Amino acid sequence: MKQPTETPRPRIIAVVGPNASGKSGYAVALARLFQGEVVSADSRQVYRGLDLGTGKITPKEMREIPHHLIDIVDPGQDYSLFDFQRDAYSAIDDISGAGKLPILAGGTGLYVAAVTEGYQLLDVKPDPVLRRELESLSTGELADILEREQPGAIGQVENRHKRRLIRAIEIIRAGFDYRETRKKSPKLDALIIGVQWKKNVLRRRIRERLQARLDQGMIEEVEGLRARGVPDPFLYKMGLEYRAILRYLEGGYDSRAHFVERLEIAIGQFAKRQMTWFRGRAGVNWIAGEDLMSAPVLERIRDFPEVSEKQRFQGIQ
Repeated sequence: MKQPTETPRPRIIAVVGPNASGKSGYAVALARLFQGEVVSADSRQVYRGLDLGTGKITPKEMREIPHHLIDIVDPGQDYSLFDFQRDAYSAIDDISGAGKLPILAGGTGLYVAAVTEGYQLLDVKPDPVLRRELESLSTGELADILEREQPGAIGQVENRHKRRLIRAIEIIRAGFDYRETRKKSPKLDALIIGVQWKKNVLRRRIRERLQARLDQGMIEEVEGLRARGVPDPFLYKMGLEYRAILRYLEGGYDSRAHFVERLEIAIGQFAKRQMTWFRGRAGVNWIAGEDLMSAPVLERIRDFPEVSEKQRFQGIQ
């Protein structure tokens, strides 16, 4: 008796790595070579107006390659991991359905993992009242609450910063078991490429990229956002560049040079944490930055997405 065949899963390329590693540019280069479109996996670049501070790719740098999940919500609006996964799956379906190659690219590790590993997420809406109540607590106090209300849940929280801990408590108080949020049901076949550079090269790239963003008006961008009514607490949650600039605007550094020096160091430390996180994930193919466009790498990519039209149009089940 003939055994039923398993429905092929849509295939994607994912490009990951730390800040300033060149993920966005590499994704564009691959899209041009392999008839692809890019799906951004950056938790901050979904917000309109947060451009230089997030290192957002410019229209010129996109080189006419369609990009998805950039500039889709207004500053201050909640956008969760659940929202991203839903929208990413939808974009990938549309791209595959058009016979194109979806290329997921970004440095937000949980966003990448939610899509490539198939997290079974819960649609728990934000609770503004609870968030205001918990925001004043330290990460240690939040961890204590989490452990007290659902023993063992703390071990499932990745990147245990305040925002993640508050979200975990929010999910638990909505009546769910937080551990359920880390169950996985992969819906895609992903070839994951990690971009890596030697430490001294990555430090130089971080320094040059930071200086370029400052020259282009990153501080002025924050001033403009504040002038348009974007609240400081929201900007503060948008990452280390925004926190540092807010502090600089309030006179929290000895000089501009001191501000730039400390921000460069902070970005370097964050890049190190990104690398540690990605290196802890299975299935990442690490490629030296200078070898990204080499013949063996391109041949590996070329072989991966060769699927039939029937496979392309199955969609994400």
